[in-house]
Amino acid sequence: MKYLITILLISVMSLSLSAQDQYIYCGSLIDVESGKLLKKKTIIVKNDRIHKIENGFVEAPKQARVIDLKNSFVLPGFFDMHVHLESETSPDNYIKPFTYNEADVAYEAQKHAKTTLMAGFTSVRDLGGSGVNTSLRDAIKKGLVMGPTIYSAGKSIATTGGHADPTNGYKADLMGHPGPDQGVINGTAEAREAVRQRYKNGADVIKITATGGVLSVAKSSQNPQFFEDELRAIVETANDYGMITAAHAHGDEGMQRAVKAGIKTIEHGTLMSEETMELMKEHDAYLVPTITAGKSVAEMAEIEGYYPELVVPKAKAIGPQIQGTFEKAYKKGVNILFGTDAGVFKHGLNAKEFGYMVEVGMPAMEAIQSATIVPAKLLKVDADYGSIEEGKMADLIAVKTHPLETISTLENVTFVMKHGKVVKP
Repeated sequence: MKYLITILLISVMSLSLSAQDQYIYCGSLIDVESGKLLKKKTIIVKNDRIHKIENGFVEAPKQARVIDLKNSFVLPGFFDMHVHLESETSPDNYIKPFTYNEADVAYEAQKHAKTTLMAGFTSVRDLGGSGVNTSLRDAIKKGLVMGPTIYSAGKSIATTGGHADPTNGYKADLMGHPGPDQGVINGTAEAREAVRQRYKNGADVIKITATGGVLSVAKSSQNPQFFEDELRAIVETANDYGMITAAHAHGDEGMQRAVKAGIKTIEHGTLMSEETMELMKEHDAYLVPTITAGKSVAEMAEIEGYYPELVVPKAKAIGPQIQGTFEKAYKKGVNILFGTDAGVFKHGLNAKEFGYMVEVGMPAMEAIQSATIVPAKLLKVDADYGSIEEGKMADLIAVKTHPLETISTLENVTFVMKHGKVVKP
């Protein structure tokens, strides 16, 4: 009997330790809902959620864990709405499809996910991979590996020869004829099938390549690559399944077709005209600028042999224009979402995007909101994420310097909590 009682006591003690309350003393707290900086707050975390937010530094019970961030600025964890966790830029990237197994991709993706989380990005939208991105999402949910909450597109959808056709640049006997299962469509029936296949594969969102791209081994970076009826078929089907749609787009005509069809987010938007900006406002669409990627590919294109010859002139022409387009779109009143295209440059450098946004006129608070409450609302997860509020998930980060005064401090996150667990330091 005594043995049984001892076992029960140990079980109860273990349970209380695993559910230990945490008292986080915040010297300053960024309230993204009100756009204000709040001083001296105590965040009480129970399990994975924010239980209470108290004024001042509330005395913690003896059994609670105290986290001292009195000399820090505390923010909600960031969203990056455009990443590719399966890969990272390197001179040998174009040979990897022939040398990497799926397991190799998965191990690298796990590393990139952890790097992203440590940079303060507790949620990401992965806009295109092989499907490993969706499996990685599930592994993170199960606690098997460390990384951000992922909203996965699985494999992007393209047309034959389009930016996300996986066999571009292959020789004839390897090229084959990929179809909807591989994310390549022609016509409305295949467009609907591809969306349904993504749903079947477990994707959360739909990504298409509405125009040519920079890094694909194909001549044009800006030609439209879907007909309007194909785009409508994709959007209608995605809407039926409750999936938000995103469109890679550099060229203006492809953007206009996508926006008119109901695509919700335009990625890059490089050659966007004022007419398209007005269309985006009319249709309540969002621009995800990916300025960091644009600057990065332009720099890499200057390194001889880094990209295939067909890619180099596209990278030099398109990359430098993205920041200027963002500036015009923001000042025109287009909705903005934070997104970087991480993977095109090294993972973990995502927060450089904040500096590029602020550099051309976006206030620091709005830039932070574009990476917190705005994406949470678009993804319809704002009941749990996107701001520091009672009842929400305890996804919190901290920096040492005032981010509204020195935006570059967001590149040096010193503390990360995801779902109530401290993962950094």
